[in-house]
Amino acid sequence: MNYDRILIRYGEISTKGRNRNKFVDKLRRSVRIALAPFPKIKIRAERDRMYVLVNGENVPEIINALKNIFGIQSISPAIKVERDIEHMKMAALSLVKELYKEGQTFKISPKRSDKTFELDTEGINHTLGGNILANIPGIKVNVKKPDINVKIEVLSDAIYISCENILGAGGLPVGSSGKAMLMLSGGIDSPVAGYLTMKRGVEIEAVHFFSPPFTSERSKEKVIDLAKKLAEIFGSMKLHIVPFTDIQQTIKEKIPENYSMTSTRRFMLQITDEIRKKQEGLAIITGDNLGQVASQTLESMYAINEVTNTPILRPLLTMDKNDIIKIAKDIDTYDISIRPFEDCCTIFVPSSPKTKPKREKVQRYESFFDFDSLIQAAVKETETLVIKPDTKVVSEFNDLF
Repeated sequence: MNYDRILIRYGEISTKGRNRNKFVDKLRRSVRIALAPFPKIKIRAERDRMYVLVNGENVPEIINALKNIFGIQSISPAIKVERDIEHMKMAALSLVKELYKEGQTFKISPKRSDKTFELDTEGINHTLGGNILANIPGIKVNVKKPDINVKIEVLSDAIYISCENILGAGGLPVGSSGKAMLMLSGGIDSPVAGYLTMKRGVEIEAVHFFSPPFTSERSKEKVIDLAKKLAEIFGSMKLHIVPFTDIQQTIKEKIPENYSMTSTRRFMLQITDEIRKKQEGLAIITGDNLGQVASQTLESMYAINEVTNTPILRPLLTMDKNDIIKIAKDIDTYDISIRPFEDCCTIFVPSSPKTKPKREKVQRYESFFDFDSLIQAAVKETETLVIKPDTKVVSEFNDLF
């Protein structure tokens, strides 16, 4: 079937009130970015749905691109017909004939938004259904679980007919809920945390801590590849790479070993918060999973969080590890995350890290050395990369501040 348009149905956007247009605009931008490889398409956004006019482009490829966009509830390739009963009958019959296999069933699902149309929903059912039964031998009606569901939408300007309802990604359009900084390591958890936060409409910029020569360029490439996967959702994203070697070496020298992990996380959080301020972000995202490692106990979080008043988003906090791994595989980050290249979170790991650190103690240990100057130097020397999916990475500027 030569579909001429694709219907995009909104998800949670439909529940919005006066600010619905803001969400629709964000979704339209996401759709436009995702469909950039299809220059002939046209996008038309309305209050209740969006249409992609195909104009001869490849429909299955367009649908694949749309399925990953947050804010879309479902997608249907459709044909537009005139507000004429004979045209409706011919179009519905043609669609069903193309999809029908021996022994299958069908139903007609009309939605008559324009009440002035000459047939009501029952009339559309009988007219189109009767025509299909008369022209396709062996086909039967099943109103509960049909193999083919013919959806008819009667609007004031036209009628749309479709037989497929493809689930979208759901959630809210990226950028509709503000911006936050993702602390992106090379592990399994943080990319999933970023993905789930983006699903709630948050635009993200990633912050990665790099400690050469203890961490290799392969480790850096691994994180860039993870960022590329996340960038597929919004078209591009920024990755801030923080030089962290001096701070980690100083922690090793100046902080008691069992408190070194706590201090490391505190300084990472402080640096991320400084970058957040400059980038006008509203929150910090981590891949913390309660009790998974020593730095992710409640006591550790309490001691670490002290360094900032910025909201810390932890979307994985109570999730089972197997569920996190499943999402990582679904979004295609798992195989990248398990590449055997260490990041700065896995070097200098103490043999017995404190699982219940005390704020007063870590404050005291850190007070014996001027870490602030090291923190400011790391922030100043942060390199920012503009990440786009499957393209060469561009260094936007080396001296961020």
